[in-house]
Amino acid sequence: MALYSIFVNGEVCIDPKLVRADDFFFSGIHLMGDASNAVGSNVITVTVVESPGFNTFRISRACIDFAPSAINPPHTHPRAIEILTVLKGSIEIGFVTSNHENHLITKDLQKGDVFLFLQGLVHFHRNIRNSYAHVIAALSSHNPGAITIVNAVFHSNLDIARELLAKAFQMDKNVVYQIQSKF
Repeated sequence: MALYSIFVNGEVCIDPKLVRADDFFFSGIHLMGDASNAVGSNVITVTVVESPGFNTFRISRACIDFAPSAINPPHTHPRAIEILTVLKGSIEIGFVTSNHENHLITKDLQKGDVFLFLQGLVHFHRNIRNSYAHVIAALSSHNPGAITIVNAVFHSNLDIARELLAKAFQMDKNVVYQIQSKF
């Protein structure tokens, strides 16, 4: 990849004289990822970081593989709309409406189904079958960001005070400590 010092959207642009096909290419999104972790899912992203040719085009991709009963925990994309397509299996998706209502909306999706999540919306995905599921997401930003709620709250680089979290979540400080210790 050939780069030079013109920055757009915080990323270095490719020198047009040195551009190659590989600057716009990513391989492997069709392969099942390793989902042997605590939540049972694996996310592969294809953003401007993985494919520099995505810069300035306001698009990226993600592939999510789910083991049976796995989840992609509640998260949000602060800079992108997500359009999810189920390629294999069945998943449940859900999102929560804004603060005052906090209304949970869910839908079961089958192979070939498509669902749209608005930018900044807290949402999740869950495999509802005893077989593997594979989905692909298109995002409306070359750098969509992903904030996993539990990680942001209980696993920041400096712990948020247990007293604050205990009061906010109305739980004992020892429970907060137990959750933080899992990370």
